[in-house]
Amino acid sequence: MKMSAALLALTGAASAQQAGGSNELNVYNWSDYIAEDTIEKFEAETGIKVNYDVFDSNEVLEAKMLSGSTGYDVVVPSIEFMARQAQAGVFAEIDRSKLENYGNLDTGILEVIAVNDPGNTYGVPYMMFTTGIGYDKAKAAERVDAAKLGSWDMVFDPETAARLADCGIALLDSPTEIVAPALNYLGLDPNSEEAGDLEKAQALLESIRPHVRYFHSSQYINDLANGEICVAVGYSGDILQARDRAAEAGQGVEIVYSIPPEGAQVGFDMLAVPVDAPNKDNAMKFIDFILRPEIAADITNYVFFANPNTAATEFVDPSVRDDPGIYPPEQAKAKLFSLKPHTARFDRTLTRAWTSIKTGQ
Repeated sequence: MKMSAALLALTGAASAQQAGGSNELNVYNWSDYIAEDTIEKFEAETGIKVNYDVFDSNEVLEAKMLSGSTGYDVVVPSIEFMARQAQAGVFAEIDRSKLENYGNLDTGILEVIAVNDPGNTYGVPYMMFTTGIGYDKAKAAERVDAAKLGSWDMVFDPETAARLADCGIALLDSPTEIVAPALNYLGLDPNSEEAGDLEKAQALLESIRPHVRYFHSSQYINDLANGEICVAVGYSGDILQARDRAAEAGQGVEIVYSIPPEGAQVGFDMLAVPVDAPNKDNAMKFIDFILRPEIAADITNYVFFANPNTAATEFVDPSVRDDPGIYPPEQAKAKLFSLKPHTARFDRTLTRAWTSIKTGQ
């Protein structure tokens, strides 16, 4: 989720649909999710021209993938979305014979991912993340009891959320990643597809809806850093980026990232190749490049997302490697949960509920 505006302008000048040819590569990745010089290094080494586009939610990517003929060679869905899309036949199998650096991946993580991608057939893990709470330390402390700071009460308890409404609460515009922690907060299975459970989560979210300023999956990064909002439910790396931007600005804004003690989502974003990718060989070269220890570490050091590359650990900056918001401690790990692919039927119901939550109708 990390690329400078200047670099995006340079590498994304040609759209993926217009691009083609054996000397090109079309990448569709999360916004702000790669080091500033990763693309430049790959292009310089290989002579392959990269056309780089960005999205900010799994739902946006999925809609494009299921429409077919995207023109992309590498896309980066989260594992539970990739699993469902793979079942729909949109991805090519990963040719590991072309990945010299595949052995750098943590075998334990590959086993976890294999639950949703049997045999690690369709994806290569890129980065890991948690979905938690970022908040302005001073503003939150003025409004919230100390015992509730960093907990899901900041968002899901109507009384507490009301105290924070004046300084601004933002939620991800992603029904899957907001409803799941709401279910968990209620003591329910975050992967439940029971109609009654969804109704309870919807009621909870509608109760705090008046206190939510907006739903967006990337705007909160700068808004937290600039003091425009004081609380955001977001991705760990994004909020830690906001923390560093705030510190660099020197305006006295201090951002804290919390993995709520009640539990939070742990996720994996995957490098996948569409079945109709026009440049599959170049896609494998790019994935293998990302799997190099130094390259993976460079990305982690820049975007503040943990990587699954064991050989990269020694190259990760100690301040990043030792940050509990990036590499969670054992106590936090014990409360983490992962998401499973929804059935198409439940997804339609979830989308209708989400529309009602957002509009307040």
